Amino acid sequence: MDNKQPKARVLAYYLPQFHPIPENDEWWGKGFTEWTNVGKAKPLFPGHYQPHVPADLGYYDLRMPETREAQAQMAREAGVEGFVYWHYWFGNGKRLLERPFNEVLASGKPDFPFALAWANETWKGFDYGSNDERNILIEQTYPGDEDYIAHFNTVLPAFKDKRYITCDGKPIFVIYNTDSIPDTPHFISLWNELAHKNGLKGIYFIAHRQELYTRKDVEHYLLEKKEEGYDAINVVNRYKLDVRKLTIIQRVIRKIFHKWLKWWPEIYPYDISVMQTDLDSSEDVIPTVTPNWDHTPRSGHRGVVLTGATPEKFGMAIRNAIISVMQKPYDKRIIMIKSWNEWAEGNYLEPDLKYGHQYLNALRKEIFG
Repeated sequence: MDNKQPKARVLAYYLPQFHPIPENDEWWGKGFTEWTNVGKAKPLFPGHYQPHVPADLGYYDLRMPETREAQAQMAREAGVEGFVYWHYWFGNGKRLLERPFNEVLASGKPDFPFALAWANETWKGFDYGSNDERNILIEQTYPGDEDYIAHFNTVLPAFKDKRYITCDGKPIFVIYNTDSIPDTPHFISLWNELAHKNGLKGIYFIAHRQELYTRKDVEHYLLEKKEEGYDAINVVNRYKLDVRKLTIIQRVIRKIFHKWLKWWPEIYPYDISVMQTDLDSSEDVIPTVTPNWDHTPRSGHRGVVLTGATPEKFGMAIRNAIISVMQKPYDKRIIMIKSWNEWAEGNYLEPDLKYGHQYLNALRKEIFG
């Protein structure tokens, strides 16, 4: 294990979906977990890498503490500072998939840093393979201050845990869908007030946002979120179709067959330049590096697929991200990895049968080299 300080603070989003819950049993059948979609995935076009088969940890169950310890050990050795667990609070106290993190918190193990990211989004069956786009499984709601306070009190023991990841001395808290919260400034002000009352310096709020490609877009979003009370934004860029680069024939075909193309994967090259923004060097902009992306195990032929991803290209993307953050104070030299274990999105660092530890090794080489 490297004893050198990492060049940057690498945090990895962590999906707690890999264990059965009653709701998934009801919606998808007894014993459903994310592995169900991963295991049944099939190639949809020549050269399509499917299925993705886990190596060292196998098709694990996150109720097992040995699995969580092994994940933390691999992450630590690769230079990951901590996991950012997706956290589900749907309003009126309703939670899902909370067991793995609750056990990490209660047991004190693994002794590995963590933070929370609120995945405040309505779940629809369409995202998990249903043909009905209107099929709402569970709705995200915002009942008001009483629920905001209950939510805060639920996560307060985590905020006070010595393992919790901080920035500016404040526990970080990522919010996935910032635009859906009614009166965001009030919500942030309320939580900061509650944090101060409970002996914290406040909360370091991070707004998560996908697909911001121009400097103007990033500047506009950053200004908007800073006015709402956020401390930073986390930009996630994965793919981009530049219609201007298509030939006339390609444009005509795309227009004529638009409806039909909706029933075929959207295929893009894995392009590390797309992941960067012109403002990644700003102290309140947090860049993201994606190892790969393939949503088809969840959504079938309607998913987005990146092709050509390799550990070498991932390492180059990490190198670029490190360069962009090196002038920041170390505390704000944060790089997000999306993700540690999003297997049904082809988006993970954990070893698989094709690449083994190559992605982890690429990260370690860049972060400690």
